Amino acid sequence: MADRTELLESALDNLAEGLVVADLNGHVALWNHAAEKITGYPAGEIVGRSVRLLLDTMIEGGSQHWIVKSESMVERGFLIHLHHKVGHELPILARILALRDVLGDLIGTGVLFHPADTLDALPHEGFDEDSNAGRSQIEIEDRLASLHEDFHRGESLLGVLWIAVDQAPDLRRSHGTRACEAMLEMMERTLARGLKPAEEIGRWGDNEFLVLSHERNTAMLAAHAQTLAGVARTTDFRWWGDRVSLTVSIGAAQADAREGLCAFLERAQAGMLASLRAGGNQVTTIPRRNSCSPS
Repeated sequence: MADRTELLESALDNLAEGLVVADLNGHVALWNHAAEKITGYPAGEIVGRSVRLLLDTMIEGGSQHWIVKSESMVERGFLIHLHHKVGHELPILARILALRDVLGDLIGTGVLFHPADTLDALPHEGFDEDSNAGRSQIEIEDRLASLHEDFHRGESLLGVLWIAVDQAPDLRRSHGTRACEAMLEMMERTLARGLKPAEEIGRWGDNEFLVLSHERNTAMLAAHAQTLAGVARTTDFRWWGDRVSLTVSIGAAQADAREGLCAFLERAQAGMLASLRAGGNQVTTIPRRNSCSPS
C-alpha cells in the first residue's frame, strides 16, 4: 500500500493546474505533470534549479518583474507572460501560495498556474464576435483567391495549412454546439499567436481552420506547421468543470504554378485527412505528385 507521501505526490502530479513548489533556499522542489505540459519543460530539467534563474529564463521581464507582480498580487491571481520551450509566448494566470507547517512556520512557496485563455472557455450568454483572432470563411476565401493570383503573377509565395481540431467532433456530440464553438474560438486565438507576420487564419468548415502562409518551400512550411501543432498542444479547454486536452491534425501544401486553386486546396485537405487517419496530432505534406509524406 502506498504511503501518505506517495499518495500526496501522486495527487499533486495529477492536478489539472501547473504547480511549482520552491523550498526556503529558493530551489524548485516540485514541478508537476501539468506544469510540464503547459510550459514544455520536463521536471528533470527544472527540479533543483534556482527559482530566480528559472524566472529569468521563462518569464517575460525575468525575476524582477515577477517580484513586483508578487507584491501587488490579488487573490484571483495575475497575468504573466511565459516563454514556452518551443519558443512562443504563452499568457498564464498565476497565484502564489505560502506553504506552512502545522506550527504556522513558512516552509516554502507554491505557484499554481494555467493558460489564461481557459478563462474565455467558461460558459456565457453568446459570443463576442470581436474577440475572434482570425477572419470569417468568406473573408479567408477572398484572401486566398487574391493571394493565389498574386502567386501566379510571381508577386509572392503561398502555402496553406488546413487545420482540424482532433477533439471537435466528439466535443460537439458530448457537450453541444456552444461548447464546441467556444473551444474553436479559443483555439483560433491560440493558433493566431503562433503565426508569423503577414500570415492569416480563418475558420474553414465546422471544425477546421485555414492558415495562409508565405514560407519559401515545403520543408519550411511543414516545420512551421509542426510549431503550430506544438502551440495547440498547450491548450486545455474547460467547460463546466470538464477539461479537454486539445491537439490538431494539419495538412500542409505549397502552391505550385502548374496547378489551379482547387487542386492546391485539395492537396492541403488530403494532408489534413491523412493526419487524422494516422491518429491525429501530426502534420502531413502532400506534394503535387500526390505522394503523401508525413513530416
